[in-house]
Amino acid sequence: MNATLTLKPNIIIVDDHLIFRQGLKSIMTLENIATVIGEASNGIELLKLLTHVKPDLILMDIDMPHMNGLEATEKAMELMPDLKIIAFSMFSDEEYYYKMIDRGVKGFILKTSGINELETAIGNVMMGDSYFSNELLRKIINNFGHASTAKPVAHENLTEREIEILQQICLGLSTEEIAEKLFISPKTVKSHKSNLLEKTVCKNTPALILFAIKNKLVEL
Repeated sequence: MNATLTLKPNIIIVDDHLIFRQGLKSIMTLENIATVIGEASNGIELLKLLTHVKPDLILMDIDMPHMNGLEATEKAMELMPDLKIIAFSMFSDEEYYYKMIDRGVKGFILKTSGINELETAIGNVMMGDSYFSNELLRKIINNFGHASTAKPVAHENLTEREIEILQQICLGLSTEEIAEKLFISPKTVKSHKSNLLEKTVCKNTPALILFAIKNKLVEL
């Protein structure tokens, strides 16, 4: 289920491949998903854009010349703390996930994803939730399973309901969808999310998702 937006967000696409930017812009315009108000081929161009353009959301490539997505995200968030950013990812970008999340990225989507998944990701993030491509989650879970046999961090202080909500978050459900599925109010879901962030000492929802994976609280 896609999150429903009342207004199309204003978006900047940041990627060093011109044909990718142009193709993505054309599709989003054709499908009436968003208004693309700017393009940049690297972080330096993005920062120049942000001096006179105010987007709602940035679609950010990670691997770019001159200034990569990591540094660009950090500097963009310093300029606009409320800015929402979704990172375009390849499977090889995994080493950057924690760093990107720490700098405020709200979602990750594979460059090979379809337009429906991109629309869902944009909708979720614009409504205050997060988004993680299921393919990326599977790979992270896989890697955690093979990389270490260390005992997961204790999470006994989480209630059954909090773990249940955490699992739904990891499945990509929005606050409203979780509320509907569990027959509780969106306000209650938000309260549980706040408690989860406090108890796990996670800065944001994407970090919470990685916590759940690391502690084997979710299976995909």
